[in-house]
Amino acid sequence: MQDHIIIGKITGAHGVRGEVKVLPLTDDAHRFLKLKECYFCTGDLKDLKAVSIRSSRLDRGNVLIHFEGIDDRDIAQALHGTFIAVSRENAVSLKKDSYYIADLIGLTVIDDEKGDAGKVCDCYETGANYILEVKRPGKKKNLLIPFLKIYCYEVNPEEGFIKCRMPKGLYELYE
Repeated sequence: MQDHIIIGKITGAHGVRGEVKVLPLTDDAHRFLKLKECYFCTGDLKDLKAVSIRSSRLDRGNVLIHFEGIDDRDIAQALHGTFIAVSRENAVSLKKDSYYIADLIGLTVIDDEKGDAGKVCDCYETGANYILEVKRPGKKKNLLIPFLKIYCYEVNPEEGFIKCRMPKGLYELYE
């Protein structure tokens, strides 16, 4: 497991005083309102740089943040594409049977009938539920599995696997 978790992505400058627009990559955008410190980083959590937050507010699905030391639009605009992360100890606590997407990436998916189905390479929210994208060894098409308890009945990030019972016919769709 990684020590940091990405919670947002800077999508541009807002105004002329250094505020940035942030797309929340977390279930609760309100968590930004309590945040005092975070990290700038790349999408793969490289080049972490600690930053302090002067102020934050919500605006039409985005979060507007004013970071310490960023007081002009050009500097704010230069941050476009930068990710925002927090340390795991400052991350929001999860409910039972909930997981950070970052902790699912790389887990081996083991199907009851097919065995090793591949590794989770991404996870998408569809509105109704999440979908695991699984990179299959030696196959061009990735497998998409609904991340529902009925199908993914055991998730063990510590041991590195997800046990599942794929819906009938799903595997054959990708062959």
